[in-house]
Amino acid sequence: MTGTDIWILIAIIVLLLILVVLAAAETALNRISRVKAQALAEATGTKPAQALARLVTHPERFINPLLVTVTVLQTGQAFLTSILADRLFGTTGLIVAFVINVVVFFVLAESMPKTWAVLHTERAGLATARFVQGLVSFPPLRVISRALIGLTNVLLPGKGLKEGPFVSEQELLGIVEAAAEDEVIEHEERELIESIIEFGDTVAREVMVPRPDMVIVPHDATVTAGLDLAIAHGYSRLPLHGEDDEDIAGIVYAKDLMRAEREGRGDTPALDLVRPVRFIPENKPVSRLMREMQAGKFHLAIVADEYGGIVGLITLEDCLEELVGEIVDEYDIEALAVQRLPNGDYLVDGGVQVEDLNELLEAHLPDEEWDTLGGFLFGTLEHVPEPGESVEHGGWRFAAEEVDGRRIRLVRITPLAPDERSTNGDQRHQRDRQERRAGDRAAG
Repeated sequence: MTGTDIWILIAIIVLLLILVVLAAAETALNRISRVKAQALAEATGTKPAQALARLVTHPERFINPLLVTVTVLQTGQAFLTSILADRLFGTTGLIVAFVINVVVFFVLAESMPKTWAVLHTERAGLATARFVQGLVSFPPLRVISRALIGLTNVLLPGKGLKEGPFVSEQELLGIVEAAAEDEVIEHEERELIESIIEFGDTVAREVMVPRPDMVIVPHDATVTAGLDLAIAHGYSRLPLHGEDDEDIAGIVYAKDLMRAEREGRGDTPALDLVRPVRFIPENKPVSRLMREMQAGKFHLAIVADEYGGIVGLITLEDCLEELVGEIVDEYDIEALAVQRLPNGDYLVDGGVQVEDLNELLEAHLPDEEWDTLGGFLFGTLEHVPEPGESVEHGGWRFAAEEVDGRRIRLVRITPLAPDERSTNGDQRHQRDRQERRAGDRAAG
């Protein structure tokens, strides 16, 4: 080896060492929380802890320069390795050097430092914080990083990467799940975080009280009759029918009815005490509705479909329950939506959300065309089922247990043994649906 070869080898080793440090730093800085970093800075007051807190508080300031540096060093190290191999061994040496470089780089500069940083996040963060802070504060690197990000924004219009880093909803849910498995957070905290994340995607149709379950005061009811209805069902607010039973004139408050009753006006029409009510579309996001309820100081809204028909009502309590779970007071009669029977079957309320049922049973029921279990059964059969009529899907049998008019109130879910499963069950139902549709078209 000549003197030039030795200097190239030294440069390769130095680059590898720097990449080791940057790999550990990248993993540690992305794993440590802002609260933890600030707590370390306040507890120790050391310069590494303060640097760590500054970096974690503003990740957008270090992530892009760090990635640019790693890319440059990786490219430079591979380039120098190729030059050295060619000088020493010729063309054959390039192939051998390529294989060796991949193995050495992966083990030394990727796997080992990142694994160590995962196992010792705080130590790795404190050990590398000042180095990374000095690196990202280097003016030429910041200029180059901003220029490359600007080029990226030109090639990929939109929000760009200058506001990054970005984390998708699924990635965030994965982080929460991993934290719960590592016992970093409690199970209840995990459920609350997941509820908050999913809250933004929930619409009024998914949490409303459907029209058949609404308790509505008749249009011609008296104050006494309206009060009796409110007391019987334990509600403080009730919608009141308009002249057309398909319409809602407004809502009446139980306290207004009580006051009128105490004043001897029990025979007056409840319509005289009606108050205005908000009407909202069924696809309105619940998060936005709850903010409007807080700002407008109203607790109940009527949900209408795109044709103006009344499809349900939603309360502030319904919105809160999406975040914290069911709220049951001493006057509520809590009915179990899902009951596990001794023989392994489930009795499930037809109004249970398909998404929740999929999570409970680890099933894969489709939810593109319907929201509830009853909707799945009704939509799959394409007619109102008779009690006992069933559908098989994904290793489960879904049978209508209780049908009230056109509504499926209770469904029995039975797990199928492997020898009982019809491998063609889903295909058979799809084929029957296609044949019925073909027959309808032929008849038309």
